[in-house]
Amino acid sequence: MTTVLPATAQRLPIATDSDIVHVRQLVRTVAQQARLTLVDQTKLVTAASELARNTLVYGGGGDVIVTLVSDARRTGVRCVFSDSGPGIADLDLALTDGWTSGSGLGLGLSGSRRLVEHFSIDTTPGLGTRVEIATWSR
Repeated sequence: MTTVLPATAQRLPIATDSDIVHVRQLVRTVAQQARLTLVDQTKLVTAASELARNTLVYGGGGDVIVTLVSDARRTGVRCVFSDSGPGIADLDLALTDGWTSGSGLGLGLSGSRRLVEHFSIDTTPGLGTRVEIATWSR
């Protein structure tokens, strides 16, 4: 069972490019608190940065909740990105490497999924998208 450690959940808005920088900084700080390896910190921060950009660009903005969590054996970091944008019409296609609905490389969602231990996405066209990622200490 995963538990949230006391006073660790932090919510940040994602409404401007500078907010993406703040997300990266917060995720790095919490990853250090979770004692993730430098490699795992870098992977998590990279995934969070990609998802924050997607939240801004494709979701029209939203927020992220970054939480230090524990499962009694180890600690980890959970990030939940939410927006009220248009949602993703074809999730399977959106998770395909190289596919993009914009001008990017098409690696945001699929790349983020590969960089973390836990990745889940819930999206409804017209209602928005929620992406949860997590990585655990070793």
